[in-house]
Amino acid sequence: MSARHRVFPAALAATAVCLAGCTVGPDTQPSRRSTAHSISSTSAPAPATSAPVAVRPRTVTIIASGDVLIHPPLWQQAHADARAAGHTGYDFGPMYASVAPDTRAADLAICEMETPLAPPQGPFTGWPTFTAPPQVLTALKGVGYDSCTTASNHTIDEGYQGVVRTLDELDAAGLKHTGSARTAAEAARPLIITTANGVKVAQLAYSFDFNGIAVPAGKPWLANRIDVPAILAAAHRAKKAGADIVVLSMHWGTEYDHLATSTQRSQAEQLLASPDIDVILGDHAHVVQPMQKLHGKWVVFCMGNQISRHADPIAAGREGLMPRFTFTEVSPGHFQVTRAEAIPTWMQDDPALRLIDIPRALADPATSAAERATLQQQWRAIRGYLDAYGAVAAGLHVVH
Repeated sequence: MSARHRVFPAALAATAVCLAGCTVGPDTQPSRRSTAHSISSTSAPAPATSAPVAVRPRTVTIIASGDVLIHPPLWQQAHADARAAGHTGYDFGPMYASVAPDTRAADLAICEMETPLAPPQGPFTGWPTFTAPPQVLTALKGVGYDSCTTASNHTIDEGYQGVVRTLDELDAAGLKHTGSARTAAEAARPLIITTANGVKVAQLAYSFDFNGIAVPAGKPWLANRIDVPAILAAAHRAKKAGADIVVLSMHWGTEYDHLATSTQRSQAEQLLASPDIDVILGDHAHVVQPMQKLHGKWVVFCMGNQISRHADPIAAGREGLMPRFTFTEVSPGHFQVTRAEAIPTWMQDDPALRLIDIPRALADPATSAAERATLQQQWRAIRGYLDAYGAVAAGLHVVH
């Protein structure tokens, strides 16, 4: 098999099914138990010489990614991959294999589910109103994702029943979710995930609109629409409920514009000024937009697409990134980002549709010279978009 027809062996090794709990490592905190020391009754008491034992602060790594945007060529590829493995149905695992080492290594991995999900047997539809194969969730769970946001401009493409079906499918796959809800009670409960070392991370998700589709009467809680005061109130409730970190996902901006709109920048300023919001993850524009540090915290204005195959694909629409943040406990219950990273990705369309972790592919000796040149070009482009507002000088590390 030629190098061009290989999908980076190091990545394919990660296609094995993820066992329960493999997305988070064990708590590496040193033991806080003290050891009792006996003293002989015939000896003089020993002077107190013990010094305080240093305790390593808790850290949490959170990784995220852009739109899971299931166009027809993607499910056709998944069907072909299933058949190649001797199975029926749809297998998105090979498409995701390259990024598995990153998502599995994080304490919390968050996906953006752009489209409603269909029943497993279909029918499936693409743009302008989506119903995607729920089999993609098997791959997302398999490579280590823990949760998915569901607030997008397509959230209510299929109305109330589409929202219910999508959330039911996520539940069945073992993926947490936020951004839409089946009941008012569900909408009122903050999503808080506890990591292996006991850190509580809350997730919130909102969309600027629903493509002009009205939220069904009597169900204002069905899908979250961006409203800054409402978001601030929800973040405050999450912190009151015990969250150490609040991650906010925002579906916003102008499609195919590499710069944030004035509305995005204004909303980011207001939201990150709050002590209750710790990071913002943006999507919707289908291209990479800048990262910026505001009030000592990070906003990713748009992560681009994760997997997609538009009818008329452009290079910028095939670029994406996985931001990865390391949070460190700087005082009891108070966490700050101590490392901000961006992992550039690329949607390969030939000879098979594959999501490519660019740094991993560049490090793979099986990558051909032609592929390497393409990936280097995309890496430079993505870094340029990310740095438009001075992210690199502010401490962003773009992984290479």
